[in-house]
Amino acid sequence: MSLAAAAARSVAAAARTAADAAQSLPSVPSAPSGFLSPTGVEIVFVLVGVATLGAALATVTTRQLVHAALWLVVALGGLAVEYLLLTAEFIAWVQVLIYVGSVVVLLLFGLMLTKAPIGRSPDADSGNRWAALAVAAAAAGTLVWVVVDAFRTTWIDLGGPAGGSTEVTGVFLFRHWVLPFEALSVLLLAALVGAVVLSRKRADRGKEQS
Repeated sequence: MSLAAAAARSVAAAARTAADAAQSLPSVPSAPSGFLSPTGVEIVFVLVGVATLGAALATVTTRQLVHAALWLVVALGGLAVEYLLLTAEFIAWVQVLIYVGSVVVLLLFGLMLTKAPIGRSPDADSGNRWAALAVAAAAAGTLVWVVVDAFRTTWIDLGGPAGGSTEVTGVFLFRHWVLPFEALSVLLLAALVGAVVLSRKRADRGKEQS
């Protein structure tokens, strides 16, 4: 009995030692899901990205200006969905309110004020398609390289709380990006004034010819 009891005590002591050693080891963080095991959110993100890319290509390839504006609505709406999937809810609603609700409306008003053709327009095409394609491909490649290099080790917890809150975004925007924000507003105002000026010039020419 004494030998059995001693053996039992030895086994229990060894078990406690192994447990203490296991607790002292540093915890290894779980690796994020990779390309071979995507989550549902990642799959939806890729699908919406493909649809947004298709709408963007349709925007720059169609020969009808109104259709281009409508495809632009689809592309900007797709970006808003991408922001939602990245837990940046405030940025998503800003995308909808400002770009979809204001910029596209401003573009449509500009088309109406300048009396642009509604149907297919030969003026909307250009012989420099290949040069434009090369420039666009180079710009896209540069942008992708810069973004991937800057955020290579950054991971977003899609299951956690929203990261693009109003307070954080507002402080960052109006502390570091005030000048570009105001420059964009001036640019939009200049586009509206230019559309009004062009429409008046065409109206004056029509009166002189009549």
